[in-house]
Amino acid sequence: MVGPFAVAPLDLEADRSEFACGVESLDRYFRTQVSQDIRRRVTACFTAVDADGRVVGYYTLASASILLTDLAESLAKKLPRYPNVPAVRMGRLAVDQRFKAKGLGAALLADALRRSATAEIAAFAFVVDAKDKSAADFYAHHGFRATTGNPLFLYLPLATVKDLAKST
Repeated sequence: MVGPFAVAPLDLEADRSEFACGVESLDRYFRTQVSQDIRRRVTACFTAVDADGRVVGYYTLASASILLTDLAESLAKKLPRYPNVPAVRMGRLAVDQRFKAKGLGAALLADALRRSATAEIAAFAFVVDAKDKSAADFYAHHGFRATTGNPLFLYLPLATVKDLAKST
């Protein structure tokens, strides 16, 4: 990966005007909407910033739930019989076009997983809504499983993340 980058909560004063990941909805959200969502406490945003202070990637996290019936049966039968289990949702993940295919997306995903797995608020899984098959393949490459009936809604049990962290 190219670097070094610092990953931290979004500085609301940071210049976001030149961020361009190539997906207009992600760029527009980051430039115009994310500050409002943070103030309303409906999302948290974390950014990768380069040595010059430029934002080169971001992701958002929010609380969520996942239907017990959407999980693999082998996992679901080990959980309480509640209709939903708590989760952390990565709503958005974007990397500036200048830094694509350099490992920054995977590094941001790893940071999000680490934050979620070590948070003091309980969550069973980390979930994502992949925007397309290519994005779903990215998450599957990192160990995520598709939910029952929706190949673009994927999850990773946070216990898996904790186990991986212990082994490294």
